[in-house]
Amino acid sequence: MALVLAGIYVLFSALRFQDVSAQMVQMDSGKSGFVGSQVELRCIFINSNPPVKISQVTWQKLLNGSKQNVAIANPALGVSVLPPFKERVSFKQAAVRHRTPSLEDTTIFFNNLQLYDEAAYICEYTTFPAGNRENMVNLTVFARPMTRMTLTTPTIVARPQRRKMTVATCVSANGKPPSVIKWDTRLKGEATFQETRNQNGTVTVRSNYVLLPGRETHKQKLTCIVTYRNERFSDSVVLNVQHEPQVKIEGFDSNWYLNRQNVQLTCQADANPPVTVYQWKLLNGSLPSNVEIRNNSLFFKGPVTYDLAGTYVCHATNGIGTRTSMVDVNITEKPMARGPPGGVIGILGGIVAIGLIIGVAVTVVMVHRRQQKTRTETDNDLTDLPPAHKPAPPPPKKKNSDMKGHLTSDDIQVVHLDKEQEIHKLPLQPPYYDIAPSESTAFTDKSNSGHKDCEVQYAELDTAALASSPSPRSCAQSGPGDLVETLGIIRKSR
Repeated sequence: MALVLAGIYVLFSALRFQDVSAQMVQMDSGKSGFVGSQVELRCIFINSNPPVKISQVTWQKLLNGSKQNVAIANPALGVSVLPPFKERVSFKQAAVRHRTPSLEDTTIFFNNLQLYDEAAYICEYTTFPAGNRENMVNLTVFARPMTRMTLTTPTIVARPQRRKMTVATCVSANGKPPSVIKWDTRLKGEATFQETRNQNGTVTVRSNYVLLPGRETHKQKLTCIVTYRNERFSDSVVLNVQHEPQVKIEGFDSNWYLNRQNVQLTCQADANPPVTVYQWKLLNGSLPSNVEIRNNSLFFKGPVTYDLAGTYVCHATNGIGTRTSMVDVNITEKPMARGPPGGVIGILGGIVAIGLIIGVAVTVVMVHRRQQKTRTETDNDLTDLPPAHKPAPPPPKKKNSDMKGHLTSDDIQVVHLDKEQEIHKLPLQPPYYDIAPSESTAFTDKSNSGHKDCEVQYAELDTAALASSPSPRSCAQSGPGDLVETLGIIRKSR
């Protein structure tokens, strides 16, 4: 009997432990929301099997190790929300608000969320006979920053001393977490950044844009870009920079000649604010009498004369300062020669012609080098040939009769001797010999390789044949004291 009772007790205890271990409080691990928004904190009791009875549910705030009651739900006493949450915390389920014993879902709403609401929140169930069950959720509160961009002053003045200054400021105030600021502009400046941590946990980020103001910065766009978590804000301004006039004189085209009509000079000024006063003067003299001043222009009446020559000066003044420009005017007697129309076409034509000349020169050089290379290779190949493959010997000598039939006056060379004894000094004409082959061969000396088919030949002269020739140099006389003409025949190169 004792053994039976012991077994029943063990079984009852196991079943009880299984039911208790199956009970749990279900919550989210973390929730977040922005300041001023609403957030839901879920709390659900799981596996509340009978005869487990929920006697009370308590919400508590856990901050820095201390607990603070937020709201209590009791089946008999109803719902109670404690200050300072009374106006902002409520239970989601209507059954809980109407004193019903059904307390399995005790989810609460946080309205008008504040930064100090950030903490860990505990949902605790008091049950019978299982005891207490609880869980916890971490609530994070974000603060969306207030972003603004402002100009340092509505009007920026570029002073003559040219100093850097802050022209715009971009602020992202009271953000949690802090924002990131960047600048987008074509201006050549630099940005400074500063973070300030506030007592409520937010951060204010400030960035200043610094540059050297001048004429080139006027009407330039400056954009501030603020990135907060996954959100992006931007704001832009256009700079209004006041600066001294930028002055130049137009109208003189370096072709003012005598009797030219309708010439003028204009003083152009880029200024902010606009130029209020223009002053003209002529260096080392006074303005010509035929000049008419109209606002920022000088009109010269009548034809151009030498009196108009000189250095003209224009002073332009606005509210910031005065700047000056000048031009040297010279007068010529006649108009300057103008280039023909289509100057661009002429330039292009010249470029094309130069290109063609360069191309032809390169082609000639390449052809010449190729010929030299071919000739060198040919000479080398002939030198290296074996005897069986060398060129044939030169053709046989021609007879004197053949030579006589082909003589011309250009083949005869006359040498004048003034004295009789010099006749004996003349060498006798040798018989016909070839001293050079009729064609250039491999036997030709390399120093003479530049001369092609050149033959120098000598032959005995038949004075009788010369006597019959109509040439004035064909007759030869010999005698004491007489002039003697000795004839030499040179066969010229083919």
